Amino acid sequence: MKPLLTLTLFCSLALPSVAADKLKALIVDGQNNHAVWPKSTIMMKQYLEETGLFEVEIERTKFLWKHEREEKWLEYAGTGAWEGLKQPKADPDFNPDFSKYDLVVSNFGYNAAGWPEQTKRNLEEYMKNGGGLSIVHAANNSWADWPEFNKMIGLGGWGGRNEEHGPYVYYDSDGNIVRDDSPGKCGHHGPQSEFLVTMRVKDHPITKGLPDFWLHSKDECYSKLRGPAENMTILATASDTPALQKEGRNEPMLMTIDYGKGRVFHTTLGHDTEAFEGVGFIVTFKRGSEWAATGKVTQEIPADFPAKDEAKGRTFDYQGKK
Repeated sequence: MKPLLTLTLFCSLALPSVAADKLKALIVDGQNNHAVWPKSTIMMKQYLEETGLFEVEIERTKFLWKHEREEKWLEYAGTGAWEGLKQPKADPDFNPDFSKYDLVVSNFGYNAAGWPEQTKRNLEEYMKNGGGLSIVHAANNSWADWPEFNKMIGLGGWGGRNEEHGPYVYYDSDGNIVRDDSPGKCGHHGPQSEFLVTMRVKDHPITKGLPDFWLHSKDECYSKLRGPAENMTILATASDTPALQKEGRNEPMLMTIDYGKGRVFHTTLGHDTEAFEGVGFIVTFKRGSEWAATGKVTQEIPADFPAKDEAKGRTFDYQGKK
């Protein structure tokens, strides 16, 4: 009996240790002009959890906007009571404890109502002290009037941003990074389409092992982003409109930003379901999020990663509780 007792005791002690080793991630959402957001939050939660590295929680504002199309997905987040509105409205009680997490993922979007001032300060302190942040697609449209947020994301789109918020930043046809201070509005994209992604930094933990070129699934290809662009590394670019291609202008798609002791992974990919199902998005989001949380990447490149001439997708199969 003693060996059995010893084994049972060992297992009971070991299991909590295994669980405790997982990284803790928080996805924040509630207001996003992209109708997919209630579903894409659940998709990103599952993507992070299937790495085996993360435990993921969701916290959202009690006032929801643009939730109607994917409303059935709201209950899967387990965030409690909510109120749907026709216009964004600030939630004075939205105050996540960021300090509990290794990673925060923003799935807010254009025109999302501002956070309480203390919540903003809390995120700033969390990041300055070494936190991790992933910014996904329209999350870079949010809160142009929050200077420290603009520093965190490096570049943003729309939301009233202009030359006062920083330069346009892109690669030219000679492979040089251009910082363009000329006046003008911020944020543009052509019709949704598949587009070719070019890797610019190939030895970063996020990008190491990825092909030099890969075809991304149908998505919006952001362009004419602008911002402080401080301590920012452009990992990958793309150019999807004839005008940009003729100009030889390639726009940032994947970026990292150092903010204080914190790390930010910023992906402009992820407009709607097809984009979130793209293997290129899935893999770079998971690798980028691990890097933001830890400073390293342990995940392997999957065999179905897209090639230069073929986009790849995975139909989302929800594995959580219905």
